[in-house]
Amino acid sequence: MRTIGIIGGGQLGRMLAMAAARLNFRTIILEPQVDCPAAQVANGQIVSAYDDKSALEQLAAACDVVTYEFENVPVDAAECLARSLSVFPPPRALEVSQDRVTEKQFLNGCGIETARFHAIDSQEQLEQALADFSGKGVLKTRRFGYDGKGQRVFKNEGDDPAGAYLALGGVPLILESFVPFEREISIIAARGTDGTIACFDPAENIHRNGILHTSTVPASVNEATVEAARLAATAVLTALGYIGVIGMEFFVLADGTLIANEIAPRVHNSGHWTEAGCVVSQFEQHIRAITGLSLADGARHSDCIMQNLIGDDINDLPAWLAKPNALVHLYGKTEARPGRKMGHVTWLV
Repeated sequence: MRTIGIIGGGQLGRMLAMAAARLNFRTIILEPQVDCPAAQVANGQIVSAYDDKSALEQLAAACDVVTYEFENVPVDAAECLARSLSVFPPPRALEVSQDRVTEKQFLNGCGIETARFHAIDSQEQLEQALADFSGKGVLKTRRFGYDGKGQRVFKNEGDDPAGAYLALGGVPLILESFVPFEREISIIAARGTDGTIACFDPAENIHRNGILHTSTVPASVNEATVEAARLAATAVLTALGYIGVIGMEFFVLADGTLIANEIAPRVHNSGHWTEAGCVVSQFEQHIRAITGLSLADGARHSDCIMQNLIGDDINDLPAWLAKPNALVHLYGKTEARPGRKMGHVTWLV
């Protein structure tokens, strides 16, 4: 096996291509944007839409295995590729993660607790669901939406829901109940082709404006909570017959129990700390998994904090470069915009 196809050309694809090169694999990116971050470091790029049939055939002919860097890859495209070569993680993981109702039903079926939820397909259903949740909850699109996009929060019983269904596009929605959590954590785990599972340590995450700000390792949780996160990730990986790295986010309640928030069938922003805190990063772990190599154990050699550089944060680059024990990683994006991830920095503590 020599060549890996990566669908998606953003920073996650970029870091996967860099990890693949260290293990002597070639990479080809399928991405419609010319000179995308991933293509700057890969061996080649197919400039085309993700669901273009001829482009998919070209990718399949050039590669030994295909993976992806984001969860909104068209399922039909992944299934088309899977008819001629291995696609990891499997297309089933995309099906589950692309619809928030399907995702929660899947997690509940694995014995993993989530927030209470209602599927919403009309303004009337929204008002009925809000009444069930005492007028409070988080309304989200069932598909797409990330970093706080495609959401509306109802914090008080008196919040007026009038027009909320149409304001979010009149598309299928989900209303989730509030969870009285004390902190948010995530775990990065991997499953190899031989069924071996390895987990990195959970990170404690802080978000600003719906976007991940920092991930701190170790998280301020007890060992029972850590083990519960590992068991939940193992259950998900096993149920999906998963190959590759997955990210799984949780709310931690006051007693240490976990409520699963969502799964991401890919390398994950909250796992960037592994570049500095572990011998093998989440990116190399993913490449190892999808190419049939043995997994690393995920052991952490240092405590650390990862911070995203978002928008104008990139202007602080000189200070970050001067910070002791800091690893800076930039994504090759030329224009800084509000809410745009330009890079990240991880420092050992």
